[in-house]
Amino acid sequence: MAARSFSFKAPTPMPGWGLSFGIMLTMLSVVVLIPMGVLIWRGFVGFGAVGMWEVVNRPRVWNALALSFRAALIASLFNLVFGVLLAWVLVRYRFPGKRLVDAAVDLPFALPTAVAGIALTALYAPRGVFGAFILEHFGLRIAYTELGIWIALIFVGLPFVVRTVQPVIEEIDRETEEASATLGASRLRTLTHVILPRLAPAALTGFALALARSVGEYGSVIFIAGNLPNVTEIAPLLIVIRLEEFDYDGAVAIAIAMLAIAFALLLVINLIQIWSRRRMGAV
Repeated sequence: MAARSFSFKAPTPMPGWGLSFGIMLTMLSVVVLIPMGVLIWRGFVGFGAVGMWEVVNRPRVWNALALSFRAALIASLFNLVFGVLLAWVLVRYRFPGKRLVDAAVDLPFALPTAVAGIALTALYAPRGVFGAFILEHFGLRIAYTELGIWIALIFVGLPFVVRTVQPVIEEIDRETEEASATLGASRLRTLTHVILPRLAPAALTGFALALARSVGEYGSVIFIAGNLPNVTEIAPLLIVIRLEEFDYDGAVAIAIAMLAIAFALLLVINLIQIWSRRRMGAV
């Protein structure tokens, strides 16, 4: 008689598939799907595609949308480069004040955006500490221009890149770099063929998070932007103006336009991430 084998599964604190999927779907619906669905329904059913296009197809709205996404892209690209460099320095080097710098990276997470906007405006205004110096020696105005918007968005988006890339850098073994150098590779070749391919997926994730945060940023921008129509007026501010005027349909139309453009940008970034992961796996 064949011996009967028994298999025992170790207990796990995590819930089963059905419960986990139910909790995930419920939270996703309450936080994301239902609000987005109501917004789209209000726009297309309650207002109509033609009516939304009439609201969006105006110079003031296009200028606000262009400014919001242009400034968000520029700030996110800046954070992509210098955020990776800052994460590399924090992981690979020891220097006085390292813990203080590492803690300061998280400051935009904890600081209210309105407080950040007031502080940046006080620093970069024409009579501020940095603003007066730059205006006097370089002839550049920072506050109340698009440059001030870039600085505000860089401030709020930098932690997303740093904190996303840091764990990946910690996992990169130094022996890999030493092996590359032993095989005769230069520092530049080691950087481009060994390190950057491993950092690319995480860096793109941080870039996408910084971009998403920057596109919808409001509190830290309105103080330093100056809010001049067709010049320094961002799309979120235009939505608030429509709401204050009780023009809810106009606010919904602009919000849907922002949602569509942001979704297209994030889709492109995700496709690039998928390509980079496949390329890394092939290598």
